[in-house]
Amino acid sequence: MTGIITGASSGIGLGVAKVLAAAGHTVYAISRTGAPKDASEKASENIIHIKGDICDAKAMKAVVDEIGSKHGIDFLVNNAGITVKRRAEEITDEEFERVHRVNVFAPFRMSVLCYPYLKKAPAKGRIINISSMAAHLGFELVVPYCSSKGAILAQTRGLAIEWANDNITVNSIAPGWFPSELSKSVMDEKRKAQILSRMPLHSFGDTKDIGGLVNFLLSDSATYITGCDYAVDGGALAFGF
Repeated sequence: MTGIITGASSGIGLGVAKVLAAAGHTVYAISRTGAPKDASEKASENIIHIKGDICDAKAMKAVVDEIGSKHGIDFLVNNAGITVKRRAEEITDEEFERVHRVNVFAPFRMSVLCYPYLKKAPAKGRIINISSMAAHLGFELVVPYCSSKGAILAQTRGLAIEWANDNITVNSIAPGWFPSELSKSVMDEKRKAQILSRMPLHSFGDTKDIGGLVNFLLSDSATYITGCDYAVDGGALAFGF
């Protein structure tokens, strides 16, 4: 299969790209850097890095059309995301709008741009959105992020229904706490201890687990699965009080 992953220069995005590449898929990794953030990262011939701003719809249309016209597009993984760490009453309108532009509008626009190619995919087109625990649970200091990920969950279900007869499945994955620049930006030592104590497995995740689930959702075994959100969270959502 050939497809696109956004925000794939590090963290979950790059981790997923590496798993898919190892499984034989061709991955076009779109990011602001256009390369792995870690210069020592070993290159893979199955991962093609592309520099681009996913909020630039015109530029993304050119990228999608170039990939789609030459190779077709079998899957899209909407992974890129941002957050702002601040109390709600201190968040500016511009900050709120930017979080939603990156986390909600850009995945929607990327899905629409890829739609004509996904519709023609031989083994069903697949869209996988990276949601979050924040789509299910409340977290302080990141209310715009919570709002955006709740929207992504609703968007996943809406597109899954609308495109159900268009040869496309749409699902999402809600990661727990994985090593990434975004998670590090909102986690000091105190919060780290709180997070680990809140998870039954008491450990951070490995991006290979996310990649493995994405790879399954691209497989022939997942053609009847759509509109679902999968938690990969060390048991956090299941943990009672």
